[in-house]
Amino acid sequence: MELSRLTTARFASPARSAKAPPSRSGCRSRTRRYLRKDPDVPPLQTRKRLLAVDDSAVTRELLQRNLTSHGYEVQTASGVAEAIRIIESSPFDLVITDLKMPGSSGLDLVRYVRENLKDTEVIMITGYPSVEGAVTAIKLGAEEYLQKPFTQGELRNTVERALAKLELRRTGQKESSLLPGYASFGIVGESEPMQKVFRAIQRAAGLATPVLVRGETGTGKELVARAIHYTSPRAAAPFVPVTCNVPRHILEREIFGPPESARSSDPFRPGLLRFGQGGTLFLDEISELPPDLQDRILRVLQGKEFLDGWSAGSRAFDLRFIASTTRDLESLVARERFRGELFLMLSGNTIVLPPLRDRESDVLLIAHHFLKRISAEVGRPVPTFASHAMEVIKSHPWPGNLPELKNFVHVLIETVEDDTIEVPDFPPWMRAWLQAGYALKRSLAELETEHIRNVLATVGGNKSVAAEILGIDRKTLREKLKNRRSRRGEGVKGEGERG
Repeated sequence: MELSRLTTARFASPARSAKAPPSRSGCRSRTRRYLRKDPDVPPLQTRKRLLAVDDSAVTRELLQRNLTSHGYEVQTASGVAEAIRIIESSPFDLVITDLKMPGSSGLDLVRYVRENLKDTEVIMITGYPSVEGAVTAIKLGAEEYLQKPFTQGELRNTVERALAKLELRRTGQKESSLLPGYASFGIVGESEPMQKVFRAIQRAAGLATPVLVRGETGTGKELVARAIHYTSPRAAAPFVPVTCNVPRHILEREIFGPPESARSSDPFRPGLLRFGQGGTLFLDEISELPPDLQDRILRVLQGKEFLDGWSAGSRAFDLRFIASTTRDLESLVARERFRGELFLMLSGNTIVLPPLRDRESDVLLIAHHFLKRISAEVGRPVPTFASHAMEVIKSHPWPGNLPELKNFVHVLIETVEDDTIEVPDFPPWMRAWLQAGYALKRSLAELETEHIRNVLATVGGNKSVAAEILGIDRKTLREKLKNRRSRRGEGVKGEGERG
Protein backbone atom coordinates (compact mmCIF):
# COMPACT_ATOMS: atom_id res chain seq x y z
CA MET A 1 0.00 0.00 0.00
CA GLU A 2 1.43 3.35 -1.01
CA LEU A 3 2.33 5.84 1.67
CA SER A 4 0.82 9.29 1.29
CA ARG A 5 2.93 12.11 -0.13
CA LEU A 6 3.05 13.62 3.35
CA THR A 7 4.32 10.41 4.86
CA THR A 8 6.93 10.03 2.15
CA ALA A 9 8.11 13.60 2.67
CA ARG A 10 8.34 13.22 6.44
CA PHE A 11 9.91 9.82 6.10
CA ALA A 12 12.45 10.67 3.41
CA SER A 13 16.09 9.70 3.53
CA PRO A 14 18.54 12.38 4.63
CA ALA A 15 20.36 12.07 1.33
CA ARG A 16 18.86 14.59 -1.08
CA SER A 17 19.86 16.23 -4.30
CA ALA A 18 21.96 19.35 -4.09
CA LYS A 19 19.18 21.02 -6.08
CA ALA A 20 16.57 20.38 -3.43
CA PRO A 21 14.29 23.38 -2.83
CA PRO A 22 15.11 25.61 0.14
CA SER A 23 13.40 25.07 3.45
CA ARG A 24 10.12 26.91 4.05
CA SER A 25 11.83 28.75 6.85
CA GLY A 26 13.38 31.21 4.44
CA CYS A 27 16.77 30.87 6.13
CA ARG A 28 19.84 30.92 4.00
CA SER A 29 19.86 27.45 2.52
CA ARG A 30 22.80 25.30 3.50
CA THR A 31 21.53 21.84 2.79
CA ARG A 32 24.65 19.71 2.48
CA ARG A 33 23.98 16.42 4.25
CA TYR A 34 26.25 14.52 6.54
CA LEU A 35 26.49 10.91 5.43
CA ARG A 36 29.33 9.72 7.63
CA LYS A 37 28.94 6.35 9.28
CA ASP A 38 27.10 6.50 12.59
CA PRO A 39 29.57 5.50 15.33
CA ASP A 40 26.67 3.97 17.27
CA VAL A 41 25.86 1.42 14.53
CA PRO A 42 26.78 -2.03 15.88
CA PRO A 43 28.91 -4.48 13.92
CA LEU A 44 27.00 -6.65 11.46
CA GLN A 45 27.16 -9.83 13.52
CA THR A 46 25.36 -8.16 16.49
CA ARG A 47 22.66 -6.34 14.55
CA LYS A 48 18.99 -7.20 14.94
CA ARG A 49 17.53 -8.70 11.76
CA LEU A 50 14.30 -7.13 10.48
CA LEU A 51 11.97 -8.11 7.64
CA ALA A 52 9.79 -5.34 6.12
CA VAL A 53 6.76 -6.56 4.14
CA ASP A 54 4.75 -4.21 1.89
CA ASP A 55 3.39 -4.38 -1.64
CA SER A 56 4.63 -0.81 -2.28
CA ALA A 57 8.22 -0.66 -3.53
CA VAL A 58 8.46 2.93 -2.28
CA THR A 59 7.44 1.93 1.24
CA ARG A 60 9.84 -1.01 1.28
CA GLU A 61 12.73 1.21 0.20
CA LEU A 62 11.92 3.86 2.81
CA LEU A 63 11.63 1.30 5.60
CA GLN A 64 14.87 -0.40 4.61
CA ARG A 65 16.81 2.84 4.21
CA ASN A 66 15.69 4.40 7.47
CA LEU A 67 16.01 1.29 9.63
CA THR A 68 19.40 0.40 8.15
CA SER A 69 20.62 3.89 9.06
CA HIS A 70 19.82 3.06 12.71
CA GLY A 71 21.96 -0.07 12.72
CA TYR A 72 19.48 -2.79 11.81
CA GLU A 73 19.99 -5.45 9.15
CA VAL A 74 16.89 -5.20 6.97
CA GLN A 75 15.44 -7.40 4.24
CA THR A 76 12.19 -6.74 2.37
CA ALA A 77 9.36 -8.74 0.81
CA SER A 78 6.51 -7.63 -1.46
CA GLY A 79 3.88 -9.96 -0.04
CA VAL A 80 3.00 -12.63 2.50
CA ALA A 81 4.05 -15.61 0.37
CA GLU A 82 7.49 -14.13 -0.35
CA ALA A 83 7.89 -13.18 3.32
CA ILE A 84 7.17 -16.74 4.45
CA ARG A 85 9.73 -18.13 1.99
CA ILE A 86 12.36 -15.72 3.33
CA ILE A 87 11.50 -16.47 6.96
CA GLU A 88 11.75 -20.22 6.38
CA SER A 89 15.31 -19.83 5.09
CA SER A 90 16.63 -17.39 7.70
CA PRO A 91 15.58 -16.27 11.22
CA PHE A 92 14.49 -12.70 12.01
CA ASP A 93 14.09 -10.79 15.25
CA LEU A 94 11.27 -8.59 13.97
CA VAL A 95 8.76 -8.60 11.10
CA ILE A 96 7.12 -5.31 10.03
CA THR A 97 4.12 -5.87 7.78
CA ASP A 98 1.44 -3.76 6.13
CA LEU A 99 -2.15 -4.75 6.87
CA LYS A 100 -3.75 -4.46 3.43
CA MET A 101 -1.92 -6.10 0.53
CA PRO A 102 -3.11 -7.87 -2.62
CA GLY A 103 -3.76 -11.56 -2.04
CA SER A 104 -3.04 -12.52 1.54
CA SER A 105 -3.58 -10.01 4.34
CA GLY A 106 -0.91 -8.93 6.78
CA LEU A 107 -3.03 -10.70 9.41
CA ASP A 108 -2.16 -13.99 7.73
CA LEU A 109 1.52 -13.24 8.22
CA VAL A 110 0.98 -12.31 11.87
CA ARG A 111 -0.82 -15.60 12.39
CA TYR A 112 1.97 -17.54 10.64
CA VAL A 113 4.71 -15.91 12.72
CA ARG A 114 2.88 -16.55 15.99
CA GLU A 115 2.19 -20.18 15.16
CA ASN A 116 5.68 -21.00 13.87
CA LEU A 117 8.20 -18.52 15.31
CA LYS A 118 8.25 -18.09 19.07
CA ASP A 119 11.32 -15.84 19.00
CA THR A 120 10.18 -13.20 16.51
CA GLU A 121 8.17 -10.02 17.14
CA VAL A 122 5.68 -8.42 14.73
CA ILE A 123 4.71 -4.80 14.05
CA MET A 124 1.57 -4.10 12.00
CA ILE A 125 1.34 -0.99 9.79
CA THR A 126 -2.18 0.30 9.21
CA GLY A 127 -3.88 3.28 7.61
CA TYR A 128 -6.89 5.00 9.19
CA PRO A 129 -9.70 3.90 9.45
CA SER A 130 -8.35 0.35 9.72
CA VAL A 131 -7.54 0.58 13.41
CA GLU A 132 -9.70 -2.46 14.16
CA GLY A 133 -7.48 -4.55 11.89
CA ALA A 134 -4.45 -3.46 13.86
CA VAL A 135 -6.12 -4.38 17.14
CA THR A 136 -7.00 -7.78 15.66
CA ALA A 137 -3.32 -8.14 14.76
CA ILE A 138 -2.33 -7.37 18.34
CA LYS A 139 -4.72 -10.02 19.58
CA LEU A 140 -3.17 -12.49 17.14
CA GLY A 141 0.27 -11.69 18.52
CA ALA A 142 1.62 -8.48 16.97
CA GLU A 143 3.49 -6.52 19.63
CA GLU A 144 2.91 -3.04 18.21
CA TYR A 145 1.13 -1.23 15.42
CA LEU A 146 1.94 1.94 13.49
CA GLN A 147 -0.75 4.12 11.96
CA LYS A 148 0.03 5.97 8.73
CA PRO A 149 1.27 8.57 8.27
CA PHE A 150 4.10 8.15 10.77
CA THR A 151 7.45 9.86 11.22
CA GLN A 152 10.89 8.29 11.21
CA GLY A 153 11.07 8.88 14.95
CA GLU A 154 7.76 7.07 15.55
CA LEU A 155 9.00 4.14 13.47
CA ARG A 156 12.23 3.94 15.44
CA ASN A 157 10.48 4.16 18.81
CA THR A 158 8.01 1.43 17.86
CA VAL A 159 10.79 -0.86 16.63
CA GLU A 160 12.77 -0.25 19.82
CA ARG A 161 9.76 -1.10 22.01
CA ALA A 162 9.04 -4.32 20.11
CA LEU A 163 12.67 -5.44 20.29
CA ALA A 164 12.82 -4.54 23.98
CA LYS A 165 9.85 -6.84 24.63
CA LEU A 166 11.63 -9.57 22.66
CA GLU A 167 14.69 -9.23 24.90
CA LEU A 168 12.47 -9.39 27.97
CA ARG A 169 10.92 -12.62 26.77
CA ARG A 170 14.32 -14.09 25.93
CA THR A 171 15.78 -13.24 29.33
CA GLY A 172 12.63 -13.85 31.36
CA GLN A 173 12.65 -10.35 32.87
CA LYS A 174 9.59 -8.40 33.86
CA GLU A 175 8.61 -5.66 31.43
CA SER A 176 9.01 -2.86 33.95
CA SER A 177 12.66 -3.78 34.55
CA LEU A 178 13.66 -2.61 31.07
CA LEU A 179 12.13 0.84 31.13
CA PRO A 180 14.93 3.41 31.66
CA GLY A 181 12.77 6.24 33.00
CA TYR A 182 10.31 8.47 31.21
CA ALA A 183 12.81 9.84 28.69
CA SER A 184 12.29 6.61 26.73
CA PHE A 185 8.75 7.84 26.07
CA GLY A 186 9.94 11.25 24.88
CA ILE A 187 9.18 12.97 28.20
CA VAL A 188 12.18 15.10 29.12
CA GLY A 189 12.44 17.46 32.08
CA GLU A 190 14.08 18.19 35.41
CA SER A 191 11.97 21.15 36.57
CA GLU A 192 9.79 20.95 39.65
CA PRO A 193 6.55 21.02 37.57
CA MET A 194 7.76 17.98 35.63
CA GLN A 195 8.88 16.19 38.78
CA LYS A 196 5.26 16.47 39.92
CA VAL A 197 4.16 15.02 36.58
CA PHE A 198 6.60 12.10 36.92
CA ARG A 199 5.31 11.34 40.41
CA ALA A 200 1.74 11.48 39.12
CA ILE A 201 2.60 9.06 36.27
CA GLN A 202 4.14 6.66 38.76
CA ARG A 203 1.06 6.79 40.98
CA ALA A 204 -1.34 6.39 38.05
CA ALA A 205 0.57 3.39 36.69
CA GLY A 206 -0.14 1.48 39.89
CA LEU A 207 -3.89 2.13 39.78
CA ALA A 208 -6.70 0.80 37.59
CA THR A 209 -8.90 3.91 37.71
CA PRO A 210 -9.45 6.27 34.74
CA VAL A 211 -6.98 9.11 34.23
CA LEU A 212 -7.60 12.58 32.81
CA VAL A 213 -4.52 14.29 31.31
CA ARG A 214 -4.96 18.05 30.89
CA GLY A 215 -2.77 20.57 29.14
CA GLU A 216 -2.37 22.90 26.21
CA THR A 217 -1.90 21.63 22.67
CA GLY A 218 1.59 20.18 22.28
CA THR A 219 2.40 19.58 25.95
CA GLY A 220 2.77 15.80 25.49
CA LYS A 221 -0.51 14.34 26.71
CA GLU A 222 -0.30 11.16 24.61
CA LEU A 223 3.31 10.66 25.71
CA VAL A 224 2.14 10.68 29.31
CA ALA A 225 -0.68 8.26 28.51
CA ARG A 226 1.78 5.85 26.90
CA ALA A 227 4.15 6.16 29.87
CA ILE A 228 1.32 5.26 32.25
CA HIS A 229 0.33 2.24 30.18
CA TYR A 230 3.82 0.86 29.57
CA THR A 231 4.85 1.15 33.22
CA SER A 232 1.62 -0.46 34.46
CA PRO A 233 0.64 -4.13 34.86
CA ARG A 234 -1.19 -3.75 31.51
CA ALA A 235 2.03 -3.09 29.58
CA ALA A 236 1.93 -6.37 27.67
CA ALA A 237 -1.61 -5.64 26.39
CA PRO A 238 -2.54 -3.12 23.65
CA PHE A 239 -2.32 0.64 24.02
CA VAL A 240 -5.05 1.91 21.68
CA PRO A 241 -5.19 5.67 20.92
CA VAL A 242 -8.46 7.07 19.56
CA THR A 243 -8.87 10.62 18.24
CA CYS A 244 -12.30 11.93 19.28
CA ASN A 245 -12.22 14.81 16.79
CA VAL A 246 -13.50 12.68 13.88
CA PRO A 247 -17.01 12.24 12.43
CA ARG A 248 -19.40 10.68 14.90
CA HIS A 249 -20.26 7.59 12.82
CA ILE A 250 -16.56 6.72 12.42
CA LEU A 251 -15.87 7.23 16.12
CA GLU A 252 -18.83 5.09 17.20
CA ARG A 253 -17.86 2.26 14.84
CA GLU A 254 -14.23 2.34 15.99
CA ILE A 255 -15.04 2.23 19.70
CA PHE A 256 -18.19 0.08 19.85
CA GLY A 257 -18.14 -1.75 16.52
CA PRO A 258 -20.71 -1.51 13.71
CA PRO A 259 -24.46 -1.56 14.40
CA GLU A 260 -26.36 -4.84 14.09
CA SER A 261 -27.70 -3.75 10.68
CA ALA A 262 -24.15 -3.69 9.28
CA ARG A 263 -23.23 -7.28 10.19
CA SER A 264 -23.80 -8.60 6.69
CA SER A 265 -21.39 -6.09 5.11
CA ASP A 266 -18.95 -6.21 8.02
CA PRO A 267 -18.84 -9.88 9.09
CA PHE A 268 -16.09 -9.29 11.68
CA ARG A 269 -15.37 -5.73 12.76
CA PRO A 270 -15.93 -5.56 16.52
CA GLY A 271 -14.92 -2.33 18.18
CA LEU A 272 -11.92 -1.37 20.24
CA LEU A 273 -13.71 -1.94 23.55
CA ARG A 274 -13.87 -5.62 22.67
CA PHE A 275 -10.45 -6.14 21.12
CA GLY A 276 -8.57 -3.86 23.48
CA GLN A 277 -9.52 -5.93 26.50
CA GLY A 278 -6.79 -6.04 29.10
CA GLY A 279 -5.10 -2.92 27.73
CA THR A 280 -5.57 0.85 27.72
CA LEU A 281 -7.92 2.95 25.59
CA PHE A 282 -6.65 6.52 25.15
CA LEU A 283 -9.39 9.00 24.20
CA ASP A 284 -7.56 12.01 22.78
CA GLU A 285 -9.46 15.31 23.22
CA ILE A 286 -12.46 13.78 24.93
CA SER A 287 -14.24 17.15 24.94
CA GLU A 288 -15.01 16.48 21.25
CA LEU A 289 -16.89 13.27 22.10
CA PRO A 290 -20.56 13.62 20.98
CA PRO A 291 -23.12 13.70 23.84
CA ASP A 292 -24.68 10.30 23.05
CA LEU A 293 -21.23 8.65 22.96
CA GLN A 294 -20.40 10.37 26.26
CA ASP A 295 -23.45 8.58 27.70
CA ARG A 296 -22.32 5.21 26.32
CA ILE A 297 -18.77 5.61 27.67
CA LEU A 298 -20.21 6.62 31.05
CA ARG A 299 -22.37 3.48 31.16
CA VAL A 300 -19.32 1.36 30.37
CA LEU A 301 -17.32 2.95 33.19
CA GLN A 302 -20.20 2.65 35.66
CA GLY A 303 -21.27 -0.89 34.83
CA LYS A 304 -17.93 -2.46 33.88
CA GLU A 305 -19.70 -4.08 30.92
CA PHE A 306 -20.86 -3.07 27.46
CA LEU A 307 -22.99 -4.06 24.48
CA ASP A 308 -21.14 -4.12 21.16
CA GLY A 309 -23.84 -5.49 18.84
CA TRP A 310 -22.02 -8.83 18.48
CA SER A 311 -23.00 -10.49 21.71
CA ALA A 312 -26.33 -11.84 22.92
CA GLY A 313 -25.83 -9.98 26.18
CA SER A 314 -23.38 -7.70 27.93
CA ARG A 315 -19.64 -8.37 27.80
CA ALA A 316 -17.33 -8.12 30.79
CA PHE A 317 -15.20 -5.00 30.69
CA ASP A 318 -11.45 -5.01 31.40
CA LEU A 319 -10.01 -1.92 29.77
CA ARG A 320 -8.43 1.11 31.35
CA PHE A 321 -9.49 4.56 30.16
CA ILE A 322 -7.09 7.48 29.84
CA ALA A 323 -8.53 10.68 28.38
CA SER A 324 -6.94 13.98 27.43
CA THR A 325 -8.25 17.47 26.88
CA THR A 326 -7.07 20.98 26.09
CA ARG A 327 -10.46 22.42 27.04
CA ASP A 328 -11.96 23.71 30.28
CA LEU A 329 -14.22 20.74 31.01
CA GLU A 330 -15.72 22.42 34.08
CA SER A 331 -16.98 25.22 31.83
CA LEU A 332 -18.34 22.71 29.32
CA VAL A 333 -20.15 20.89 32.13
CA ALA A 334 -21.65 24.17 33.36
CA ARG A 335 -22.92 24.86 29.82
CA GLU A 336 -24.25 21.28 29.59
CA ARG A 337 -21.92 20.45 26.70
CA PHE A 338 -20.16 17.69 28.63
CA ARG A 339 -21.71 15.12 30.95
CA GLY A 340 -21.05 16.01 34.56
CA GLU A 341 -21.06 12.36 35.67
CA LEU A 342 -18.45 11.45 33.07
CA PHE A 343 -16.29 14.38 34.14
CA LEU A 344 -16.46 13.20 37.76
CA MET A 345 -15.54 9.63 36.74
CA LEU A 346 -12.47 10.87 34.83
CA SER A 347 -11.28 13.72 37.01
CA GLY A 348 -10.65 11.70 40.17
CA ASN A 349 -7.14 11.03 38.87
CA THR A 350 -6.00 14.13 36.97
CA ILE A 351 -2.54 14.98 35.64
CA VAL A 352 -1.97 18.57 34.53
CA LEU A 353 0.89 19.15 32.09
CA PRO A 354 2.61 22.54 32.26
CA PRO A 355 3.28 24.50 29.06
CA LEU A 356 6.89 25.18 28.07
CA ARG A 357 6.63 28.79 29.24
CA ASP A 358 6.27 27.42 32.78
CA ARG A 359 9.24 25.05 32.33
CA GLU A 360 12.01 27.52 31.56
CA SER A 361 14.70 25.33 33.08
CA ASP A 362 13.62 22.43 30.82
CA VAL A 363 13.61 24.25 27.48
CA LEU A 364 17.33 23.89 26.73
CA LEU A 365 17.29 20.29 27.94
CA ILE A 366 14.47 19.49 25.51
CA ALA A 367 16.13 21.44 22.69
CA HIS A 368 19.32 19.41 23.12
CA HIS A 369 17.24 16.22 23.23
CA PHE A 370 15.71 17.14 19.86
CA LEU A 371 19.15 18.11 18.52
CA LYS A 372 20.52 14.65 19.25
CA ARG A 373 17.48 12.74 18.01
CA ILE A 374 17.04 14.66 14.74
CA SER A 375 20.78 14.75 14.01
CA ALA A 376 20.86 10.97 14.38
CA GLU A 377 17.86 10.64 12.05
CA VAL A 378 19.49 12.65 9.25
CA GLY A 379 22.96 11.23 9.85
CA ARG A 380 24.96 14.31 10.81
CA PRO A 381 27.13 15.30 13.78
CA VAL A 382 25.24 16.89 16.65
CA PRO A 383 25.73 20.70 16.59
CA THR A 384 25.77 22.91 19.67
CA PHE A 385 24.06 26.18 20.51
CA ALA A 386 26.11 29.33 21.04
CA SER A 387 25.60 30.96 24.43
CA HIS A 388 23.48 33.84 23.09
CA ALA A 389 21.40 31.39 21.07
CA MET A 390 20.70 29.42 24.25
CA GLU A 391 19.64 32.62 26.02
CA VAL A 392 17.15 33.43 23.26
CA ILE A 393 15.75 29.89 23.16
CA LYS A 394 15.29 29.87 26.92
CA SER A 395 13.52 33.24 26.88
CA HIS A 396 11.12 32.41 24.06
CA PRO A 397 7.49 31.68 25.15
CA TRP A 398 6.97 28.73 22.76
CA PRO A 399 3.17 29.05 22.40
CA GLY A 400 3.13 25.87 20.27
CA ASN A 401 4.98 24.00 23.06
CA LEU A 402 6.87 20.80 22.15
CA PRO A 403 5.91 20.61 18.43
CA GLU A 404 7.01 24.21 17.88
CA LEU A 405 10.35 23.66 19.62
CA LYS A 406 10.88 20.43 17.69
CA ASN A 407 10.02 22.14 14.39
CA PHE A 408 12.45 24.95 15.24
CA VAL A 409 15.29 22.49 15.92
CA HIS A 410 14.42 20.50 12.79
CA VAL A 411 14.72 23.63 10.62
CA LEU A 412 18.13 24.37 12.14
CA ILE A 413 19.36 20.81 11.50
CA GLU A 414 18.13 21.10 7.90
CA THR A 415 19.70 24.49 7.17
CA VAL A 416 22.71 25.06 9.43
CA GLU A 417 25.89 23.35 8.28
CA ASP A 418 28.26 24.64 10.96
CA ASP A 419 29.00 22.85 14.22
CA THR A 420 27.74 25.82 16.25
CA ILE A 421 24.27 27.35 15.86
CA GLU A 422 24.20 31.14 16.21
CA VAL A 423 21.25 33.53 16.50
CA PRO A 424 21.61 34.67 12.83
CA ASP A 425 20.95 31.03 11.87
CA PHE A 426 17.48 31.19 13.42
CA PRO A 427 14.39 31.09 11.16
CA PRO A 428 12.82 34.45 10.19
CA TRP A 429 9.97 34.25 12.71
CA MET A 430 12.42 33.81 15.57
CA ARG A 431 14.65 36.62 14.37
CA ALA A 432 11.63 38.91 13.99
CA TRP A 433 10.55 38.16 17.53
CA LEU A 434 14.08 38.83 18.76
CA GLN A 435 14.30 42.13 16.90
CA ALA A 436 10.98 43.20 18.40
CA GLY A 437 12.55 42.80 21.83
CA TYR A 438 12.26 39.84 24.16
CA ALA A 439 13.08 41.59 27.44
CA LEU A 440 12.05 39.40 30.32
CA LYS A 441 10.09 42.26 31.88
CA ARG A 442 7.45 41.86 29.18
CA SER A 443 4.53 39.66 30.11
CA LEU A 444 4.30 36.15 28.74
CA ALA A 445 1.03 37.08 27.03
CA GLU A 446 2.77 39.94 25.23
CA LEU A 447 5.65 37.70 24.19
CA GLU A 448 3.30 35.07 22.81
CA THR A 449 1.20 37.64 20.97
CA GLU A 450 4.27 39.24 19.43
CA HIS A 451 5.60 35.88 18.32
CA ILE A 452 2.31 34.83 16.69
CA ARG A 453 2.08 38.15 14.86
CA ASN A 454 5.67 37.82 13.63
CA VAL A 455 5.01 34.32 12.31
CA LEU A 456 1.86 35.46 10.52
CA ALA A 457 3.70 38.40 8.99
CA THR A 458 6.53 36.14 7.82
CA VAL A 459 4.13 33.80 5.98
CA GLY A 460 1.96 36.55 4.51
CA GLY A 461 -0.97 35.98 6.85
CA ASN A 462 -1.46 32.33 5.89
CA LYS A 463 -2.93 30.84 9.04
CA SER A 464 -2.50 27.24 7.93
CA VAL A 465 1.25 27.71 7.42
CA ALA A 466 1.54 29.76 10.63
CA ALA A 467 -0.20 27.05 12.65
CA GLU A 468 2.17 24.42 11.22
CA ILE A 469 5.22 26.51 12.15
CA LEU A 470 3.85 27.12 15.65
CA GLY A 471 3.11 23.43 16.09
CA ILE A 472 -0.60 24.01 16.79
CA ASP A 473 -3.79 23.45 14.82
CA ARG A 474 -5.83 26.20 13.13
CA LYS A 475 -8.50 26.00 15.83
CA THR A 476 -5.98 26.75 18.58
CA LEU A 477 -4.47 29.59 16.54
CA ARG A 478 -7.91 31.14 16.03
CA GLU A 479 -8.57 30.95 19.77
CA LYS A 480 -5.25 32.66 20.56
CA LEU A 481 -6.00 35.42 18.04
CA LYS A 482 -9.50 35.81 19.46
CA ASN A 483 -8.13 36.08 23.00
CA ARG A 484 -5.63 38.71 21.85
CA ARG A 485 -8.39 40.81 20.27
CA SER A 486 -10.55 40.55 23.38
CA ARG A 487 -7.62 41.64 25.60
CA ARG A 488 -6.69 44.61 23.44
CA GLY A 489 -10.05 45.39 21.86
CA GLU A 490 -8.57 45.55 18.35
CA GLY A 491 -8.01 43.53 15.21
CA VAL A 492 -4.72 41.96 14.30
CA LYS A 493 -3.11 44.00 11.60
CA GLY A 494 -1.43 42.16 8.78
CA GLU A 495 -2.80 38.78 9.76
CA GLY A 496 -5.32 38.66 6.95
CA GLU A 497 -7.68 35.78 6.43
CA ARG A 498 -5.62 33.52 4.19
CA GLY A 499 -5.32 29.77 4.64
